[in-house]
This record gives sequence, C-alpha cells and structure tokens, in this order.
Amino acid sequence: MGPDYRFEDEAIAQGFGVVAGVDEVGRGPLAGPVTAAAVVLDPARIPAGLNDSKALTAKRREALFDEIAAVAHVSIAHASVEEIDEINILRASHLAMERAVAGLPVAAGFALIDGNLLPRDLRIPARAVIKGDALSLSISAASIMAKICRDRIMWDLAQHYPGYGWETNAGYPSKSHKEALRNLGVTPHHRRSFKPVHNILYQDNFVSD
Repeated sequence: MGPDYRFEDEAIAQGFGVVAGVDEVGRGPLAGPVTAAAVVLDPARIPAGLNDSKALTAKRREALFDEIAAVAHVSIAHASVEEIDEINILRASHLAMERAVAGLPVAAGFALIDGNLLPRDLRIPARAVIKGDALSLSISAASIMAKICRDRIMWDLAQHYPGYGWETNAGYPSKSHKEALRNLGVTPHHRRSFKPVHNILYQDNFVSD
C-alpha cells in the first residue's frame, strides 16, 4: 500500500498548520555521524513514489531526493561521532532530530517522528509513529533525504580514509569494514563507544602496555 498523508491530515485537523516528518539514519554504523532530516511537504505537490528509503533502489532514492528538494521545506542535521560517544547513539539520534526540526526554513507546529520515542528536548508537539517511514509520506521523504545526505558524507570520508569501504558500506559493520578496522586501525571518524571499535582500541592498548 505504501505511506499516505493521514497522520499529517490528523494533525492539521487538530489545528497544527505546519507538520514536519522527521527521520534519522546511521544508528548502526561503526563510523560517521548520525543524520536526521525534517521535511514539510506541500500536500498539493507531493512527489510520486515516496516510501521508506530502504524499500527504494539507489537510483530511485536519488531521483526522489531531487524532487523533494524542489518542492518541500527540508532541514538536514547531524550529531557527531564525538557526541555519539559522549551521550550514546539514541540520545545523539534524537539530538540530530531536534536540530533538524529547529533548522527548518518554516516553523513547524507539529512533528511526526519515526520510531517509538520522542526526542526529549523537541520544542513543538509531536507524535511518534512506529515504522513511520513506511506509513507517513512526510517521514518517508525525511528518510530519503537523511539517507542520501549521510551516504554522501560517507563517500567523501572514504576518499580521505580509503580501505574501509565507506563508499559502499556507509560505515556499517560489514565483514570487510571490520577486517579493515583490524588491519588499518581506528580512524578519528570511528565511534569509540561501539563494541567492535572499543575492543580493538582496548586490545591495542593492552598489547602496548
């Protein structure tokens, strides 16, 4: 069936004029930031074929990225590797979401958040929607924008740190990425609080001691 606009319509019917869909990408990788997007769609100009970014081909995501950027209000924000290590990945992903909502070029009155938890410092009313990227058109759009932006960041980082495969694995713990960690070591862009990275650092320190 795919996502629709019913969650947005419900919020608008309750008096919230501007509704933003919010999603994040990058909780699972061993490297790179966590990235969030907030998107306010124009109900009269919704791109056809919006869906959870994971359900789309790379080519379709890229095409929809351009279409969304052309007709919607979009804000992209991140939480850094240092913030992930300091406050944990869940809180960092929520921080990125809060930043994305705050950065919108129009003030949103309500946010639809993908997942089952609301960011604690979000400054507007919101609703958590489990599997929202497959149910809400605004969240679907946010999932696409966040994924493309983060993938591009990881591709750029891969040019400076070759060998880890970030241009294809986006920092996720693929077999080749974990092998590169063991063979090439930990970069400044790796999340030291994540077990595979932490274990390598601990082993290296143990050996050197």
